[in-house]
Amino acid sequence: MKHHTGWSSLLVTVENIIFGFDGQDLKLLLVKHLEGPLKNRWCLPGDCLHSSENFDQTAARIQQALTGREKIHREQLGAFGPSKRTAGARKASVAFFSLMYIRREKLFSWHNGRPEWHLFHELPSLMADHHRILEAALQYIRYQSSASPLLFKLLPPKFTIPQLQLLYEVVHGHPFDKRNFSRKMLSTGLLIKQSDKEKLSSKRGAYYYRVHAKAQSSKER
Repeated sequence: MKHHTGWSSLLVTVENIIFGFDGQDLKLLLVKHLEGPLKNRWCLPGDCLHSSENFDQTAARIQQALTGREKIHREQLGAFGPSKRTAGARKASVAFFSLMYIRREKLFSWHNGRPEWHLFHELPSLMADHHRILEAALQYIRYQSSASPLLFKLLPPKFTIPQLQLLYEVVHGHPFDKRNFSRKMLSTGLLIKQSDKEKLSSKRGAYYYRVHAKAQSSKER
């Protein structure tokens, strides 16, 4: 029986890209390492699989340990690597992303690391492989949000059209025409107009909307 040669060990981890929207700003959850070779570096939260876990269960564990939230939208993005981040170790990552509405939720430490929400347009420097994973997640979300209500998973229970437009503009990186955006969103049939208004942004105020139940039913686990 022939034995294969040239094999090398491969470390497989799960990285979880957690996006949050607070009604005004899109944010990304990063963890600052307080010790070890990555000391004082901000990274995407990640971990190795436990022996009893599959990839999704590991991503769910990371998500819940950091945010205390279990049932939020989560999807597998893909596999990346292998990369050689440290001497003698080749690493591949299976990446997930989560979408959640945030206000003042408490964050919990992760492997002695300090978690913190960062404004998406003011992110600190990330390692090359984490930057590559984040860019892939952003491209996927942009593509999906053009044809599906994916970004609605980031919204509060009720929101205004200007808030929704702001979210789309931050994710896509460019402004949208106000009238065309409003017309397109209302034509989807996914928004239910409420009787009350948000009056902090202007004297006239903007009506609140809620998302139709059929847009909220997928992949909240």
